[in-house]
Amino acid sequence: MNILVHGATGAQGGPVAAKLIELGHTVTAGVRNPQAYSAGNAIALDLDDVSTLTKAYEDVDGVFVHLPLGSPEQLQTWAKTIAIAIGSARPARVVVSSSGYPVDFTAEHPSAIVTLLRGLEGSGVSTAVVAPRLYLENLLAPHIVGAVRTDGVLRYPLREDYAVSWSSHLDVADVAAGLFADTDITGVIDLGALPGLVGADLARSFGEHLGREVRFEAQSPAEMGAEMAVLIGEEAIKPVVAMYTHRLTQPSDVIDESTSAQKRLGIAPRSVSQWLADMGV
Repeated sequence: MNILVHGATGAQGGPVAAKLIELGHTVTAGVRNPQAYSAGNAIALDLDDVSTLTKAYEDVDGVFVHLPLGSPEQLQTWAKTIAIAIGSARPARVVVSSSGYPVDFTAEHPSAIVTLLRGLEGSGVSTAVVAPRLYLENLLAPHIVGAVRTDGVLRYPLREDYAVSWSSHLDVADVAAGLFADTDITGVIDLGALPGLVGADLARSFGEHLGREVRFEAQSPAEMGAEMAVLIGEEAIKPVVAMYTHRLTQPSDVIDESTSAQKRLGIAPRSVSQWLADMGV
């Protein structure tokens, strides 16, 4: 298959593109700057331009979609333009990553991912959704992994008792490749560790990998937002802060085994220890 990968030079799209190439697919990188992609064909995508997206989708068999960081208004706009373009171009297969945003069709204020999926429903295009919860790569932000190395403290904006089905970008790549291989599987495929992991579990794995004691320390979403705004900007961090603030009101975020990648595809995510080794931390 010739598959267009949104953001193929980025943290999530990069591993997907690499995995698909490894498996023998032809990848077209849909990126802002084609010169930044050196592994094959690349084209410039403008997420605000339906005609540009439509042309890009007409030339491929499949599309891997994930929304980049942006303001809530930008995300909603991009979700709509992508859905319209896919409906017009009608590629054979679309795989969407929710990027950790909720896939809740009953929400009063639906996420941009739900807007995108609603737009795809009437297209007749075969669609599957990879739905990770939180990415282990979040823990590699300089201020987070730096504190682990220097202070032996893993700080993150979750309660100590809040269990999450963590996964990595590498796991998204594995599942996305599986969904392009088996186009009979549609709907939402939940991705993440079973059972879920609390902060102490993460800290223990870091400690074992680094050969030192590491403890978990909860921080507030506002504190996290202030640190991350320096890296990605204040507007882009707003929906992230809102998501973590909402998590404080929830008991956990553990996937249902019946809808998991483990059950539906036979693909289990890496353990934290495996991921740390794969990432060369």
